[in-house]
Amino acid sequence: MFSRDAMSYAPIPLPDRIEMTDEDRSAAARGFLDRMRTRHSVRDFLPTPIPREVIEDCIRTAGSAPSGANHQPWHFVAIGDPTLKARIREEAEIEERAFYAGGGGDEWIKALEPIGTTAEKPHLTIAPWLIVVFAQRWGEFADGTRYKNYYVPESVGIATGFLIAALHHAGLSTLTHTPNPMKFLNSALGRPGSEKPTMIIVAGLPAENATVPAVAKMKKPLEEISTFF
Repeated sequence: MFSRDAMSYAPIPLPDRIEMTDEDRSAAARGFLDRMRTRHSVRDFLPTPIPREVIEDCIRTAGSAPSGANHQPWHFVAIGDPTLKARIREEAEIEERAFYAGGGGDEWIKALEPIGTTAEKPHLTIAPWLIVVFAQRWGEFADGTRYKNYYVPESVGIATGFLIAALHHAGLSTLTHTPNPMKFLNSALGRPGSEKPTMIIVAGLPAENATVPAVAKMKKPLEEISTFF
């Protein structure tokens, strides 16, 4: 954590060391791959409540992610209140209607056609939890003095990946939603101007009739997403 007081480097022994054979490592890597292959973005959710402590632990997992200078430049707002979810849906759909009316541009809208999205976002009120991810562009001491955060997009992106993986590991389905612009989320959730909302993660159980677009299962093969030397 960053402190106004002088802090010195103080190494400690590695707290956790996982000992594995190569065979165990291979099995663990394959097992995690198989688990994550069952993750799907869905837009059809059940209103079934999910205990708050499940969401809390998933956010704790996100908070364990590495970050630039260990500043941890993120804040997660978890919303289960129906009235607030309704407000967010209303304001998000205003932005979405403008987007689909042409604000997004023909190329972007055409790229979304295989996904089947529209300006209507009922999942924002049906799913039990919305988690809004904020990136802290700068921090402030108690007296209001600013300090710089480093590698903010990279750090928040890693933490968000941790969060999505944790929610999936807990048996929840998710959807990443990015209304554009998202500034309304600051006022709706009382977050300061130093924070930029990056996305809404919808979390809950999938509806019995939940579907995914066929194109979503078309993943690039290893040779297209990696290079080994």
